[in-house]
Amino acid sequence: MGKGYVYLQVHDEIGTIFINRPKKRNALTVDMWRQLISHVEQCDNDKNVKVIIIRSTTNEAFSAGADISEFATVRNSIESVMEFNKLPMTLEKRLANCSKPSIAMISGFCIGGGCEIAIACDFRFADFTSKFAITPAKLGIVYNTPGTKNLVDLVGPSNAKDLLFTGRMINAEEAREMGLINKVVSHDNLERITYEFATQIANNAQLTVRSSKKIITDILHGATEDSEEVVELIKESIDSSDYKEGVAAFLQKRKPNFTYR
Repeated sequence: MGKGYVYLQVHDEIGTIFINRPKKRNALTVDMWRQLISHVEQCDNDKNVKVIIIRSTTNEAFSAGADISEFATVRNSIESVMEFNKLPMTLEKRLANCSKPSIAMISGFCIGGGCEIAIACDFRFADFTSKFAITPAKLGIVYNTPGTKNLVDLVGPSNAKDLLFTGRMINAEEAREMGLINKVVSHDNLERITYEFATQIANNAQLTVRSSKKIITDILHGATEDSEEVVELIKESIDSSDYKEGVAAFLQKRKPNFTYR
């Protein structure tokens, strides 16, 4: 049985979600959005997954955005557009609320909805072939507030206005300077560096990693004090076997063997 347009592979505690529609530069259909949501949820619930990577099977594009050919059927009325818009917003929310860190690994075009997916991830690693654009102004549509907030949080309001008002395409260097992406490397090194970074996260204490992600998300939504949930996470960490293992490994000058999943 062949692989679909979106599929998941789990290896060495890393769940890799592949976007696999190379002939269409990974243009995203309604069904592909649904599959992306499903695979993120699957990774979040899988104890064997500690980090999620979203990537393409082609070097030409991470994703060129929504499949415009579907617009005549799935976005042909206010009601259908509002229904469709729930899919990107749901994926963004799933990635934000997912306990596992996520990384977008980007080659080639990362446009529109593809860029929206990458921005919703915790990290974005790209090669020098990558090109970015956010194009609602080219189509006469309006992005949702959560997706726009993700962009503003990354690049600031002025750069967000630049990208949204002009719809222009930028290269990897400009994207890095804006803060849109975390790292730019050669294409030959992109996969290695991305997976080494994911493995470094996977090897650390996962209660710390996941709690840190939650606290940072809370801060981005205005928190300035510990919530009751965060207080409980702090208490749980103090009482955890990983805390004891981390201290013991430090004193014994060895690599810790964390077991929390």
